[in-house]
Amino acid sequence: MKKIKITLLTKVIIAIAAGVLFGQFLPSGIARIFVTFNSLFGNFLSFSIPLIIVGLVTPAIGELGKGAGKLLAITALIAYGSTIFSGFFTYFSGSAIFPHILPANTELTAMENPESFMLKPYFAVAMPPLMDVMTALLLSFTVGLGISNIKGTTLRDTFVDFKEVITMLIEAVIIPLLPLHIFGIFLNMTVSGQVMSVIAMFLKVIVVIFVLHVLLLLVQFTIAGSVSRKNPLRLLKNMLPAYATALGTQSSAATIPVTLAQVVKNGVRENIAIFVVPLCATIHLAGSTMKITACAMAIMIMAGEPVTFAQFGGFIMMLGITMVAAPGVPGGAIMAALGLLQSMLGFNETLQALMIALYIAMDSFGTACNVTGDGSIAVIIDKIAGKQAQ
Repeated sequence: MKKIKITLLTKVIIAIAAGVLFGQFLPSGIARIFVTFNSLFGNFLSFSIPLIIVGLVTPAIGELGKGAGKLLAITALIAYGSTIFSGFFTYFSGSAIFPHILPANTELTAMENPESFMLKPYFAVAMPPLMDVMTALLLSFTVGLGISNIKGTTLRDTFVDFKEVITMLIEAVIIPLLPLHIFGIFLNMTVSGQVMSVIAMFLKVIVVIFVLHVLLLLVQFTIAGSVSRKNPLRLLKNMLPAYATALGTQSSAATIPVTLAQVVKNGVRENIAIFVVPLCATIHLAGSTMKITACAMAIMIMAGEPVTFAQFGGFIMMLGITMVAAPGVPGGAIMAALGLLQSMLGFNETLQALMIALYIAMDSFGTACNVTGDGSIAVIIDKIAGKQAQ
């Protein structure tokens, strides 16, 4: 009999539902066991964040230094520009929409000071990180740029091996334990009377992000159509099979064969498509950036925290770089972004867990937006490469 594989999204939904259900009747003494696990897991996650940044960002930047020279730089620049545009587009849209549909909730502000309102763990174990998040980012950028410009391969190979260790940590430890962590968070919020506000927020944010990501794709393909002098709606229509495939696989990498076929169907030369699509599957995460930005704004508004352009401007610029390091596993982008959420927006363990749950709930849509947008970049690069060849 074939073993049924339960997706991470399904596990998260079950964890949320179970947390709400058990929170109605579970004695506080038992509930505190899960709260204790949350405390331990949250501290371990804080310890792991700098390691995740160094292990993923360093080799990712190092790899960008190799390849097709000028065309690689142009593709990376356009992908980064698209990702940054997605973040600012989401910020301004969210600033106009969220304050009206997500009024500040006095109950949710408890998450900024959970000790006063929520159950406490039986004990806590301090797990201080080896370095702070900004140090990890600066170290990653410095070493990554260095190994991309030296002839030796020893240091590069070391960080590639370290990346495998970190990827294994994410896939074998953090991701499998996330549903239990999310269960404990929602169990605790149910006991403290906050859970219905959070679920209502989830539903509203999901609807807003779905609309925004459709608008983002229309903008991306309008630009691609203008550059290539092709019908943007026809270009977008041809990419729909890749969109549908990504909805099912939740992986940009797994969708590459379909994305390649549809990009070629849009008139992109095969050698350009083979170069651009796998590269953009790694470095172009406009949909993921949209989700992270929107979810962070929604949670901060609900928690009664100020949301300012000065605060989110720097966050979005750094997020665009950090997204390059997102591993090809479900929820990988949010793992790579946790450090920025912690250091630049002040998210504690509880708010981080809410971000993870809300992000994973929309993982399919973000991935579909990412890979479909790759098609627009391929059309633009094909036009640029054609001009350079003349």
